[in-house]
Amino acid sequence: MRRRTFILSMLASTTLSGKVFAADTPKIVDKPLDLSIHFHWARSQGYIESWPVEQRARELTGIHLKDATVGKNTTDDIEAMNLLLAQGKMPDIVGGHLIKQPVNEYGPQGAFMPLNDLVKEHAPHIQAFWDSHPGLQEAISAYDGNYYYIPYFPDGKFARAWFIRQDWLDKLGLQVPQTVDELHDVLVAFRDGDPNGDGKKDEVPFFVSEWTEMIRLVTLWDARSTGSDTPHDFYVEDGKVLHPYAQEAYRDGLSHVAQWYKEGLIDPEVFTRGNSSRDYLLGENLGGMTHDWFASTANYNTALADKIPGFKFVPFLPPASAKGVRMEENRRIPVKPDGWAISYMNKNPVETIKYFDFWFTEQGRLLSNFGVEGQTWDMIDGQPVFKPEVLNSDKPVNSQMYSIGAQIFKGYWMDYRYEWQWTPEIARKGIELYEANDLLVDQFLGVAFTKDEQAIYDKYWPSILTYMLERQQAWVLGTGNIKADWDDYVKTLDKMGYPKVIDVMNSAYKRQYAK
Repeated sequence: MRRRTFILSMLASTTLSGKVFAADTPKIVDKPLDLSIHFHWARSQGYIESWPVEQRARELTGIHLKDATVGKNTTDDIEAMNLLLAQGKMPDIVGGHLIKQPVNEYGPQGAFMPLNDLVKEHAPHIQAFWDSHPGLQEAISAYDGNYYYIPYFPDGKFARAWFIRQDWLDKLGLQVPQTVDELHDVLVAFRDGDPNGDGKKDEVPFFVSEWTEMIRLVTLWDARSTGSDTPHDFYVEDGKVLHPYAQEAYRDGLSHVAQWYKEGLIDPEVFTRGNSSRDYLLGENLGGMTHDWFASTANYNTALADKIPGFKFVPFLPPASAKGVRMEENRRIPVKPDGWAISYMNKNPVETIKYFDFWFTEQGRLLSNFGVEGQTWDMIDGQPVFKPEVLNSDKPVNSQMYSIGAQIFKGYWMDYRYEWQWTPEIARKGIELYEANDLLVDQFLGVAFTKDEQAIYDKYWPSILTYMLERQQAWVLGTGNIKADWDDYVKTLDKMGYPKVIDVMNSAYKRQYAK
């Protein structure tokens, strides 16, 4: 009872990003209507018709989604989409991960239906969302001004944070680092001061569960590692689209990262250890600092409390950069390239857009975020509260939701109350700390190319990015010197077509965001 009261108190005090539209919609069709769907994403290469969320949606709407996913033998979403487009015959709905680019490319060519008028005429809840979130409709629109898919919209602002071992700081008599130079000194102390007390020099001062988070260190020298929540993305500066890996600030920042790696301050297995790094390095009392998700990283304080006496892994503000700037580059992007679209072969577009709209009603939003009421959650004092068996399970809450068809990559609006319930107190305090400071930078929401622009991008960019990442890894590992190699690197980028890519990026950006 105390836990449930505490959760209700948390939810009541949590600032949410917008209202849930209260009006429920009547059943869309009197007789059950089957709609076929291609639905491909990392956790499910297909739409699972037995999901409890799908079964409940059938009862409420009369729409039955039938799996027609192509490419079930591959985990590559783009490959599956290409296979679908190549076969010619399309299901009624095409959804899943990373559909924005192909939908915006082939929508104007007739493969997908434009949704502008359908939404205005038949989807009042989606239209209300657009009206209350200016700029997002433009962000997903194709080059012809139409939009062709309903995205997955995340909720909340903060995603990842800098975490440090407070118990190690206390043992070594150190303060939380406030600047990049202080951070360097703390990591040296973690390396040399035996904070885990085992008499060995086995500590890993800085580690990450995704190696791209190591590149995030360049922000401590006023560079950028990406422009969105996707690694290696373009970013916007002074109204122009640039790529971070072609800027001199990146050159200088990565040279420091390479030096820290050489000094043994960064995990020597950073490129190979992978997602198990947090479990292993924290579980074995070896890891000192990271940049990772607020909620899941803070959970280690509870998980390791009995195994490591005094264990305390806390979020702290980004250290001030070389120029005195505190920046948190990673944030929740407001709109994802995931969702669902209506194919040109759909004979029931009005019913389909009404079905899409259902997920933006109060009933639909609760169902897509929390699962079926009475099974995984209850409404208590006007708040959706997960059942104790969900919150206390050995399985993460998000994994439990995926398994029942909630929180999947269809067109829906996330409700941050879903995550706040399983966010530990340490993480909540960290979020409040980050909220109190002006840390976040704007995100690049992408562009929609014309056919000719897309051809230029496809011709040059994949090989350019591959070259950038190859050089990046080599410089970190000490094969070459980024400052000495920089001029040749830039010349190679130019020869590979980087200026052409930047030209089409900016052309598309100006067209799309001219307002």
